[in-house]
Amino acid sequence: MAPDASDLPVKQITQQLELPKLDEQVAALEASDQHFISEETVHRGDTLGVLLLRLGVDDDEANTFIKTDPIARNLLQLRSDKTVRVKTNEDGELQWLQTTVVDNSDKPARSIVISRNADGKLISSEITPTLERHVEMASGNINSSLFAATDEANIPDNISSQIVSMFETNIDFRRLQKGDQFNIVYESFWQNGERVKTGRVLAGEFTNAGKLYQSVWFDEGGNQGGYYSFDGKSLKKAFLKSPLAFTRISSGFSMRLHPIFGKWKAHTGVDFAAPIGTPIRASGDGVVVSAGPSNGYGNLVVIKHWSNYSTAYAHMSRFAEGIHKGSKVSQGEVIGYVGMTGWATGPHLHYEFRVNNVARDPMSISVPDAPALAANQLPRFKAVAGDMAHRFALLRPERQAEVMKLASR
Repeated sequence: MAPDASDLPVKQITQQLELPKLDEQVAALEASDQHFISEETVHRGDTLGVLLLRLGVDDDEANTFIKTDPIARNLLQLRSDKTVRVKTNEDGELQWLQTTVVDNSDKPARSIVISRNADGKLISSEITPTLERHVEMASGNINSSLFAATDEANIPDNISSQIVSMFETNIDFRRLQKGDQFNIVYESFWQNGERVKTGRVLAGEFTNAGKLYQSVWFDEGGNQGGYYSFDGKSLKKAFLKSPLAFTRISSGFSMRLHPIFGKWKAHTGVDFAAPIGTPIRASGDGVVVSAGPSNGYGNLVVIKHWSNYSTAYAHMSRFAEGIHKGSKVSQGEVIGYVGMTGWATGPHLHYEFRVNNVARDPMSISVPDAPALAANQLPRFKAVAGDMAHRFALLRPERQAEVMKLASR
């Protein structure tokens, strides 16, 4: 056996090393071109000055350039979770800055770059980067509210809102119970190890009051898609009950004393009182057959839906961008804004639901379900649903407990 190290002789050697002279060290530093790269995350309430200060930028020229340049001005609108990278010299002068800007989930992310050209002048540019698509899975338990549960599970707000949209026809999210549970699968997009934005919820399941609801997104092709139960039935109704998200009914479908002419007349729609500018949503998928002024209706949009259904939206203050005769619209898409054009005594939306061009009461009519998937789509749908069912099985508490048990062995 080898001898114990404590029994071996120890020899100590001391050697004097010559250090460079102080003035030589200073000269070497002054001759070098020193630069510093910093990275910071934007905090809630940050001003441009505060953010640049944390990044070590002490450059009035750069501050002014960012505030006045058309591209660089996007930095003034950065979200509180975005990352900004800069390179400065030893005096804090900005050499370059890079960050990613996201307008909303429907538009591509853009990289904003500020740099100096050969003459040392600040310039800006923007490019559309290639993003990596990830599929993420998450679970949550209800103790008080959905949004409290998604915050605790670090689920982005955009995804939380989509959960509500997926299940709002079946679940009253104002009356969730403690112990309710949900699992979701959603897509996110990344650049350089940073999540730039989230995309669509691909599937979800929600246990509410002991009852399980499931939903999976299916892309039908041709920019068409929707959420379906695992047996291929659409989860949405063909029409929304109300074209406005938050409102009250000010006049129903009935005979009434006309507020302008003072005579009893049939009111062929429902009036929703709301402030001017409130967004108006298409109550179902369809094609705009008219959009323009129409006598007492004021600014009017009429949408033709599937089969013999159509809807009309009157007294708008203005139309949404891109809404004109021939426009295709999706359920929930904003088509205009509440106003009081035409024969109106106050701001409201007059909404008509028509069957074979005859007005019917939208509050009492039996609203049909959206059409189910076509038979030729079912094989591909079953493959998508099967993948999501497997993911949900992995997320369920009993499966997670089994995995933890195996990992502890």
